[in-house]
Amino acid sequence: MTQAALEHLDTVTLDQYCAAIGAGTLLKSVVVFEQMAPEYVAAIARGLESGDKDLVLSEAHKLKGAAGSVGLKRIQELSQALQCGDEPQWEPEHQSWFQAIRDHLDADLASLKDYLTSRA
Repeated sequence: MTQAALEHLDTVTLDQYCAAIGAGTLLKSVVVFEQMAPEYVAAIARGLESGDKDLVLSEAHKLKGAAGSVGLKRIQELSQALQCGDEPQWEPEHQSWFQAIRDHLDADLASLKDYLTSRA
């Protein structure tokens, strides 16, 4: 696994989780995240398309927490930014943050699964 792939993961937290509960158990959580993430992303997209900012913020908050719980640092950080609708940079940047989530989610998940599989 390359260093570039690892920089988008919270390896410190992942290693702590692996030590505490085992990589196999954590991989089960990743599978649940993998099933739920498309629902969060679809809801954010619906909110953006309809102009429902509250929906965008709420679903971004859920995605942030879920991503953080499995060590997906980049997705967590992007979702954190997307959930903060009162910040001045939100209006000009929120579409690019959401696009970055869409662009990186699958690859980051694959890196996460590879990382955990190597520790199982």
